[in-house]
Amino acid sequence: MNPRQRQYSIYSTFYVFVVISVLGVGNYLANKNNKTYDTTSNKRYSLSDQTTKIVKGLSKDVSITYWDNAEGFGSAKDILNQYTNLSSKLKVEYIDAIKKPTMARAAGITNLGTLVVESGNRREEAKGVTEEQITSALVRVLKGTERTVCFAQGGGEKELDKNARDGYTAVKDMVEKDNYKIERLNLLETSDIAPKCTVVVVPGPKFDYPAASVESLKKQVEAGGKVLFMLDPPFNVDKLRVSENKALTDVLAGWGVTVNKDLVVDLSRVGQMMGGAVLANKFESHPVVREMGGRPVVMAFPRSMEGKSTDKTTVEKLFSSLSSSFSLTNLSKAEIEPNPEKDKRGPFTMSVAGSYKTGQENKDGRFVVVGNSSFVDNGNIQLYGNSDLFLNMLAWLSADEDLISIRPKDPEDRRIQLEQGQMNTIIAVSQFVLPLIALGAAVYIWRKRR
Repeated sequence: MNPRQRQYSIYSTFYVFVVISVLGVGNYLANKNNKTYDTTSNKRYSLSDQTTKIVKGLSKDVSITYWDNAEGFGSAKDILNQYTNLSSKLKVEYIDAIKKPTMARAAGITNLGTLVVESGNRREEAKGVTEEQITSALVRVLKGTERTVCFAQGGGEKELDKNARDGYTAVKDMVEKDNYKIERLNLLETSDIAPKCTVVVVPGPKFDYPAASVESLKKQVEAGGKVLFMLDPPFNVDKLRVSENKALTDVLAGWGVTVNKDLVVDLSRVGQMMGGAVLANKFESHPVVREMGGRPVVMAFPRSMEGKSTDKTTVEKLFSSLSSSFSLTNLSKAEIEPNPEKDKRGPFTMSVAGSYKTGQENKDGRFVVVGNSSFVDNGNIQLYGNSDLFLNMLAWLSADEDLISIRPKDPEDRRIQLEQGQMNTIIAVSQFVLPLIALGAAVYIWRKRR
């Protein structure tokens, strides 16, 4: 080999070594820093704000074990890798239950595709391998305490087992998925609220509560308990009748919350598209709504309120209606006819949150008041940010502020909705206009070539 060939060989070997080294380092860095970019409009394939907040905030080690056969690991890795990328305190192990049956039996695994979350001596099994179910199991492991939501009954409130549009079956399912137990609290049968009630929900009573029931709710907050009041306007129209519940509203007034006897409507273009419902997209800085930006709330037939702090309470506004809304005070008329010259114009406060000073350290009572109970019924719970708002209220009331954020996203409905006129236009253009244009072009070219 002459000197020139030797020099070329050295150069070639060196270049090959450099290329292999660069590829090796690049591959190593890619494995250590797994980055993806979600191009979907609603970030469907990215973890939600809630999951990100929980995983990044881990203060202790958490392990996830996924039991399946080797062929089933791929789909689980797609989502679990996103979790491990958020925190070094979360480790994931994949075990083939077919090849290691003894280990699977010892761990109590009976089905393939089982995901187990463990931290310390706590162990929870996820109900599936979706973000909602994995994060739910993670929360149960981290919290370690049972949270119970007690729904008040006895005054014509919304029914948890009613499947109709105005029922609360969707609320029941949603609350249970968010790791709360549900109990029913009949305020007519007992004047004492059980200590196990982490949060008491008063979902739109139609009748006046007796004095004993009101007193029990008052004592609950003033003793450090948590209550969510959802009070509809006091209608007096045909079959739609809702009592004023004066004893209860007087208690709220004593805490600095004045619930108005009115109906808020919005007949702007946006409001008319929603059948007169009120759209709220102006949120304050309170933890309940701090992360609701971009997720408006829709309320059908709400009432307004004012809130101010007292010597015993701290009251903060949560959100307001649009400036195009009106306040109607005649609740005995079936027709909704706002008079721009006489009726008060918005924006109006539609929800407040407050704390009651009990005098005991870290045991202040908490309450949220909403001028509507139908925003989370079966017909409305899926609208915009309605479900997130309700769960955020429960999270703040139960002192789980770290869970306040937007929940895992549902697949976005991107179907095009066409009116009949638009459908007729598309049919006419596709079946007649375009073929005629093509035929005319063919005739023109034929004549020109003759």
